[in-house]
Amino acid sequence: MRIDAFGLPGLDPLATFTGTPAATLAQVDAAAWIGTAAAVHEGDGRLITMWGTHDRDGAFTMCAAYALEDGLLWVRLPLGDASHGVRAYPDLSARFPGATRMQRAVYDLTGLRASGAADERPWLNHGLWPADYFPLQKSVSGTERFESHEGEYAFTQVAGDGVHEIAVGPIHAGVIEPGHFRFSVVGEKVLRLEERLGYTHRGIERLFERTPALAGHRVAARIAGDSAVAFTWAYCMALERALGIAIPPRAQWLRALLLERERVANHLGDLGALGNDAGFAFGLMQFSRMKEDWLRMNERAFGHRYLFDVIAPGGLAGDLEPDTAHAISDQCERIERDVRSLRRIYDDHPGLQDRFANTGTLTAQVAAHFGVCGLAARASGGTMDLRVDHGPTPYREIGARAVSEARGDVAARVALRFREIEESLRQIRAILAGLPAGDMAVPLNADAPPSHGVGWIEGWRGDVLVALETGTAGSLVRCHCHDPSWQNWPALEHAIIGNIVADFPLINKSFNLNYAGHDL
Repeated sequence: MRIDAFGLPGLDPLATFTGTPAATLAQVDAAAWIGTAAAVHEGDGRLITMWGTHDRDGAFTMCAAYALEDGLLWVRLPLGDASHGVRAYPDLSARFPGATRMQRAVYDLTGLRASGAADERPWLNHGLWPADYFPLQKSVSGTERFESHEGEYAFTQVAGDGVHEIAVGPIHAGVIEPGHFRFSVVGEKVLRLEERLGYTHRGIERLFERTPALAGHRVAARIAGDSAVAFTWAYCMALERALGIAIPPRAQWLRALLLERERVANHLGDLGALGNDAGFAFGLMQFSRMKEDWLRMNERAFGHRYLFDVIAPGGLAGDLEPDTAHAISDQCERIERDVRSLRRIYDDHPGLQDRFANTGTLTAQVAAHFGVCGLAARASGGTMDLRVDHGPTPYREIGARAVSEARGDVAARVALRFREIEESLRQIRAILAGLPAGDMAVPLNADAPPSHGVGWIEGWRGDVLVALETGTAGSLVRCHCHDPSWQNWPALEHAIIGNIVADFPLINKSFNLNYAGHDL
C-alpha cells in the first residue's frame, strides 16, 4: 500500500514532508480512521504507534502512524472536548494486535478510550494515581502526588492438570530494569508467558511540554541511553521539518556515522552477553573489551561515550577532525578482524550452538501478526530496514544493504548481529570516504508559526519515531516518541512458548528490548 493510493472520504491531507523518509499528515473522521486502518492492513502496511493529545483549548485528538511502501502516514482524529465525559475512538487492535498495549497506555495518560477494545486493563497506571486522573490532560500539572493503591493485576489464568505459575520480577538481580513476567508451566515447559511492564514511567512526554523546542533534543537523547543517537536524530528531523529547515550535507552524513557507531556498540555488548548467558564467559570478556575500545573512540571523536547531545537541531554540535576520522577507519579494520575471529568460535562451539539453535523461535507469521520490527523481524525473515527502504541521503549514496536470517531462533538473532556489525563497519568506512566538506549546522529560529513535524530513524532495535507539534514562542505543544519495543515485547511472549523456563534469560537477551524507553 502506498500513501498516494489513499482516496478515502473523510481523509483530509494537511501536510506533506518531503525528503526521506517521506511522510504525510492527514486529518480523518471516525469512518476514515477505520477505513485507513483497514486499507493499511490489507495492503501489508504496519501500525507504528498511537498516541493522544489534549490541546490547551480543551480539544482531544487521537493519532496513529503507519509504515507504508512509500513512507509514513500520520493520521489525526479530532474528538472534541471533554464536556460530555470520556472521549472514545474506534479500536484498532482487531486488525493490529500491537495496538492493544498502546491503547491501554493512551487511556491511562489521556482518558481517551478505545471503543470496543477487548483488553482495557491499566498499563501505565499501577495504582500510583487515581483512576480518574490523566497526567497528559492540560487540566493537571502532571506533577501531582498520590498515595499508592496498587491492586492485584488480572493476569490471564491457565488451567489444567499439572499447570502452575512462576512469577519473576518486577525486581531482578543486578541492574536490569523492572518488569514482571508471569509464566504458566507444566514441569519446565512454558505454556504461556504474560508480561506486566510500565514500572518505569517517567513522564517524559509531559517534560517535553516544559522544554523549549530547541532544547528538546537533550530530553530525547535521555529516553533510552543505548539509543541516544536514534532518538535525538528522529527528534531533530521532526523539529527541522516543522520549521522548514534543511541541514548541511556534512551534518547529515555524520549523523549516519553516529547512528552506525551506536548500532555497533550495542551489538558488541549483546554478543558478549549472549555468550555469557550460554555459559561462554570468554565471549563476554572479548566483546566487552571491543565495546570498551569502541566507546572510548566515541569519547575521543565526539566528546561522549554514548554520543549524547552530539546531534543538535540544525546539524551537529561539533565537527569530526581529520586525524580522528583516520583513527575511526583504522579501528573499524581492527574490530572487523576480531569480530570475524569470534564469529568462527561462536559458530563452531557445540555448547553455544546447542543453546542457541531452535531456542526461542519467532516464526515469520507471528512476527508479521504483531508488526515486529527491526533486528527481531529481520531474524525471522523480514527485510524492512529504514536505512535501505526510506533512508536519508547518505544511506542511498553508500548503497546501504539490509541483512536478514530466516530461522527466527536465538541462533538467527546472534548471527544477524554479527552480519549487521560487518555491514555497519562497511557503511562507516564508506561514510568517511565520501564525507562532504562544508558547514556542520544552520541557525534555527524556533519562533515560527505553530506546525507539525515527524522524524523516523532505523535505530539498532528497530524504527524510532518522533512526532511533534510546535506552539508559539518556540514551545512544544506535544511530542510523542515511540520505541520499537512496543511491537516486539508481545512477540517475546510467543517466542518462549514450548521452551523451558531456564532458557528465558537467553531468549530475552536475544531480543534485548527496552523497558524505560517505551514507558514514557
